[in-house]
Amino acid sequence: MNSVISTSQLHAMMEDRNLLIIDTRPFSSYIQSHIPSAVNIDLIQFHWIDTSKSGIVQFNRQSRLLLSNIGVSKDKFVVFYDDVSGISAARGVWLLLYFSHKKGAMLDGGLNKWKAEGYSTETKTNPFVHSNFNGQPNPKVLADFVQINSVIKRKKKSFIIDARSKDEYDGSAIRAAHAGHIPTAINIDWKDNLDCGSGSGDSGGEIFKSHGKLEQMYSNIPKNAEVIVYCQGGYRAANSFVALKMLGYKNVRMYLGSWGEWGNRLDLPVEKKQQPSRK
Repeated sequence: MNSVISTSQLHAMMEDRNLLIIDTRPFSSYIQSHIPSAVNIDLIQFHWIDTSKSGIVQFNRQSRLLLSNIGVSKDKFVVFYDDVSGISAARGVWLLLYFSHKKGAMLDGGLNKWKAEGYSTETKTNPFVHSNFNGQPNPKVLADFVQINSVIKRKKKSFIIDARSKDEYDGSAIRAAHAGHIPTAINIDWKDNLDCGSGSGDSGGEIFKSHGKLEQMYSNIPKNAEVIVYCQGGYRAANSFVALKMLGYKNVRMYLGSWGEWGNRLDLPVEKKQQPSRK
């Protein structure tokens, strides 16, 4: 699965009956302008911070319902997009891979790049065409709190990447009962995955950095290592997950519960001091 698709590649596919385009932005943005035929689901609203065994069972059930409602099926090639190469579209890619659906990607540069290159948009609302999605979970791309705690205690040769901001990582920005980060984690902000030349605000940029620049960023993390990425709710981490997959990392997991779970559990270890970056 090639996790990222260009605007020109998507444009060339527009007449394909098996193409499903999903706008992951808020509905208020969708009705202003969107890619023709795209349906809308604000994926940022479907966050999950319970990775207990029962929590994952419920996540699987509700995720299948969501993917069925938006029309994902085994024959569909699914393209998610944001305004830029953002976090909700990346979460969609991760979700497909978690359910073993390998026909999908996120749009590099999102709607901003699509419009900048002169491709058409529309404002009409496109209805969902319900499917019966029954993809099988792939546990190799998901991490839970038990697995991560085991990695820390056994000092396994795994790399944990915190995709949040430096302030969240070092504990000066508090978004849970505990501040700080998971022990042994290194901080590589998800925004560093993107080319900031034409972005603004919290978008972090427009498109993913070149392969060479991303390689340099993650150069101290071996390609054959187990890598676990997390953030606050599993969206910024999904962007880093996609970046690592683009680089050819085979053993990458996303911690679904992220700090929203870890930082609110009093039985899990936390660090606050700044760890040296391995960028």
